[in-house]
Amino acid sequence: MGETTVTKPEGLEAALPDPVAADPGRGPLRRLRTPHRPRFWFEILLIAVSYWTYSLVRNAVPEQKAEALQNADWIWRVEHHLGIAVEESVNHAVNSVHWLIVGMNYYYATLHFIVTLGVLVWLYRRHPGRYAATRLVLFATTAVALVGYYLYPLAPPRLMNGGDFIDTVMVHQTWGSMASGDLKHMSNQYAAMPSMHIGWSVWCGLTIFALASVPWVRVLGLLYPALTLVVIVATANHFWLDAVGGLLCLAFGFTVARLWYGRQPYALPRMAPERGRGASRPSAPVGPQRVRGGRP
Repeated sequence: MGETTVTKPEGLEAALPDPVAADPGRGPLRRLRTPHRPRFWFEILLIAVSYWTYSLVRNAVPEQKAEALQNADWIWRVEHHLGIAVEESVNHAVNSVHWLIVGMNYYYATLHFIVTLGVLVWLYRRHPGRYAATRLVLFATTAVALVGYYLYPLAPPRLMNGGDFIDTVMVHQTWGSMASGDLKHMSNQYAAMPSMHIGWSVWCGLTIFALASVPWVRVLGLLYPALTLVVIVATANHFWLDAVGGLLCLAFGFTVARLWYGRQPYALPRMAPERGRGASRPSAPVGPQRVRGGRP
């Protein structure tokens, strides 16, 4: 006489939705840590408010001139000890080529913002699932840089006492630098460490290299931070070690995003659901099925 047994059909366990994964919106913290399609109006507002706050805080840091100049002298001595103190030679060599240094002045004043915003827009349109995490890297990088400006005021090479650096914006009367000429009173002159020109440009370069599908665009992504490094030194706005500080801030930014989202931003899915829409659920609960079998 046969008996009725209760078994699970093969593959049923794989078909059953995970109780957590099936509802990514469960709990406010989980909702925040789940990538969603960004809202355009929110992103515009967030970027505008964030940059305004960054500029306000950066420029509100006391301009500790004496300490900033002492720190610049110390950085210069350390670089001489390491054998990398060639900023002055680069500054003079590039300044002797008028069209080149003028182009670098405008590069320094504009591309820092244009390229960064361009990469954010590209991420928003083409990689919405990775946008929030990659944006978090940028924001965390910038936030920790503000701490650096406060704790370690540093004069740029062009403002060093007894230095022979050339302030290329002043000499060539080019537009755009918030650190020279009539605009210098609108910006903190002693916030050179870390260099956010390097932090932001490397963020742009890595993002383009990791996510772009066209080979020559990926190459341009790598060239952009390399050229930016030359520009910040040639215009006497930063030491080499300021660039190292920018890289350390960027590493912090990537660490924050990795801890928050559970993986690096570029490894997240390219697309993401709209906010408020979780994973689909089955219309009826899937339960164990009864199958009639023979004798064991």
